[in-house]
Amino acid sequence: MISRLGEKFTDIFRKNMPDAFVFALVLTLITSITAFFWVGATPLKIIQSWYDGFWSMLAFGMQMVLLIITGYSIALSPFSSRAIDKVAKYISTPKQVYFITVVFGMLAGLVSWGWVVIAALLGRELALRVRGVNYAYLIACVYFSSISWVSGLSSSIPLLLNTEKNFLIEAGILDNILPTSLTLGSTINMCMIALFVLLGPFLMLWLAPKKEKGIEIIDELGKEEQTLNKSISQEAEDLKLPEKSFSDFMNNTSIFQYIIVFMGFSYVIYHFYSKGLDLNLNIMIFFFIMIGMLLHKTPMRYSISMKRSSTNISSILYQYPFYAGIMGIMTYSGLGDALGQAIANIATIDNYPFYAYVLGGIVNFAIPSGGGEFAVIGPSIIEAVNQIGAGLPDARLTEMTARASLSLAYGEALTNLLQPFFLLIVVPIMGAGLKIQARDVMGYLAIPFLIYFVLQILMVLYLPI
Repeated sequence: MISRLGEKFTDIFRKNMPDAFVFALVLTLITSITAFFWVGATPLKIIQSWYDGFWSMLAFGMQMVLLIITGYSIALSPFSSRAIDKVAKYISTPKQVYFITVVFGMLAGLVSWGWVVIAALLGRELALRVRGVNYAYLIACVYFSSISWVSGLSSSIPLLLNTEKNFLIEAGILDNILPTSLTLGSTINMCMIALFVLLGPFLMLWLAPKKEKGIEIIDELGKEEQTLNKSISQEAEDLKLPEKSFSDFMNNTSIFQYIIVFMGFSYVIYHFYSKGLDLNLNIMIFFFIMIGMLLHKTPMRYSISMKRSSTNISSILYQYPFYAGIMGIMTYSGLGDALGQAIANIATIDNYPFYAYVLGGIVNFAIPSGGGEFAVIGPSIIEAVNQIGAGLPDARLTEMTARASLSLAYGEALTNLLQPFFLLIVVPIMGAGLKIQARDVMGYLAIPFLIYFVLQILMVLYLPI
């Protein structure tokens, strides 16, 4: 029964969900219309806000591109191929592929949300080695596993609240930082980690569709993809001149590349020694580059790996600015503030976590970034908590602020399952050489979303901090 229900959701999404780019365009229009009728923003103000926001995610978009291609480059190394071959020896069925991929993805997400790239690489390589894997469902498994990041070391909202002189303190909304012991180290967050890591893999195993209903990667890859046997090292050899040359020596020597790698790892060690466990996107991408250079050994081999890794990133390059434009409308038209104030008007001391959770989920469609969303509606949420908790002891008010912030973060992360923004990170890797779209994947995420939606609401309302 549950399998048939999952198939029904999948059919609905395939028939009705447009391309991810169309999704972004429709969201732009919905956000614009809402700003016009709700906050009275003029058409010119809306368009100006859209344009001002349009360019605000260029750095983030470039980080996403580099995250994909540097991670993919590591997977193309001989070392990674041998390691995955060893893992694949113990995996012989599609259900084992789903289970292992989700377990790995959940654990990787707790380290950093950017590590979904590694889970995507593992899933693709396992699917190439194990017959019978429903590949669209496997992509859904990888994307689902990425939601654990919100409880992990890279969770942006708790890290922001623990930052000295953050914008909330500067604005007088908070008096002091909120230590991570009240957010990431809280009882509710430890239980949320258990919900992700322990329930998630078994849930996706339970929801796995029947074998005959799926699409296998081997069947879908074009003949040119299946017969492309030339290795990176062989391609590097083919590019050499017939006679010995200085240029070929420079292109294929490991000396200079290893020196640069030594410099890079020296900085990585210095970074974590001096800044603690500051695992941000920049240091992660830098580390991926150094690892890739080390594994590919020569400049020519690394260049070839990066070229092969860069063939499927167009969706990020042109779609991220449109989501940034939506964020601009939310931020500069006053719509974000209006949403936060609406919550302040109806929330009570008993139900404020529920409203924070739901608001975080709704706004995520317009601002698919935890930190970006919190910058827009976070102040209003915390102001609402301050009003609701007026007269309570400071310790109690601080706990309420932590609960509201976590609730918003959990809601924001979960609704990623219903919108394809971060799927644009997974599809370029797992969908390389395939005709696969977001609509083929998103339907498999409807039931996991509903189950986690109910469980998370109960947790944010009743579990202690």
